[in-house]
Amino acid sequence: MTGKVVARGAEAVLYLDEQMDSSGGVLVKERIRKGYRLPQIDEKIRKQRTRREVRMLSRAAGSGMNVPGVVFADHDKISMDFIEGSTVKESLNDMGEKERADVCEKIGDAIACLHRIGMVHGDLTTSNMILRSEGEGQGDRKGRKLYIIDFGLGKFSQKVEDQAVDMFLLYEALKAAHYKYLNMAWQNILKIYKQNYSNADMVLKRFESIATRRRYK
Repeated sequence: MTGKVVARGAEAVLYLDEQMDSSGGVLVKERIRKGYRLPQIDEKIRKQRTRREVRMLSRAAGSGMNVPGVVFADHDKISMDFIEGSTVKESLNDMGEKERADVCEKIGDAIACLHRIGMVHGDLTTSNMILRSEGEGQGDRKGRKLYIIDFGLGKFSQKVEDQAVDMFLLYEALKAAHYKYLNMAWQNILKIYKQNYSNADMVLKRFESIATRRRYK
């Protein structure tokens, strides 16, 4: 591993490649070896999860979603575009009302696209959403694009239950980090999600069932 470490998690370490380019650099995600697993099994798991994440990023990009572009991948590493910007978690609470509504609509659109193409993210939190200014007027906060990152816990699924869990995780993340704006944010997300995903009503009905189960667990 070379380069500046950006983040460390239970499953992987992320670091910037030393060879920077005009787009701002290359981020490398390297899955960590697990000593408690047999080496052959560990290698197989890391390879499978890396391959799946690359496929998910490729499908998302092909559908028009804003996600990091894959530069290179091998059995346990993914080199991808480094998306420079602020996370939604860092910035949502400090926005004006109109900008906050606009960002939440972008979130709803991104999730609708994700579910439409048969994928669930698995960790839909505002920490895994980045706002990035691109092209002219980079200082214009209203013109920022929303990127979805970190598909490490994602999977290919069209199951209503899986999609509802995605939504539940997002709702809980909003409640934890943006409670003051929870209702406003959630309603704007749902508005666009319903408009852009034909199966939204079934997913949200299951979401309510999951929320009820969790309350009385």
